[in-house]
Amino acid sequence: MTTEITARLCLICQKPLKGRADKKFCDDYCRNNYNNTLKADNNNYVRNINNALRKNRRILEALLVHNEDMAKANKEKLLHKEFQFKYSTHTYINKKGSTYFFCYEYGYLPLENDWFLIVRRREE
Repeated sequence: MTTEITARLCLICQKPLKGRADKKFCDDYCRNNYNNTLKADNNNYVRNINNALRKNRRILEALLVHNEDMAKANKEKLLHKEFQFKYSTHTYINKKGSTYFFCYEYGYLPLENDWFLIVRRREE
């Protein structure tokens, strides 16, 4: 009666595994690498959107000089700074029915002739 023992190998680097019978990886680096690879596609999509939102926020913040709560900018200036209008975190409709688009606490209200009112929402 012969028993054949098959060597268990790490799923990433193919090194022989020692220890528990259900072990799949030789170390934390290989385990993390495997899990990051599984989630890479979804993470890239979310990461790209979050980067765009943060960039939009920085652009709006920079337009409010001297810690002001309001400023005006035209569409050309925003586009020149690579502002992406399709990304916002939320909207706010005021009592007059005007819709503000926000990137976190900074927002903008479309005005006439491609102008925008840039605002900062203060904590209440």
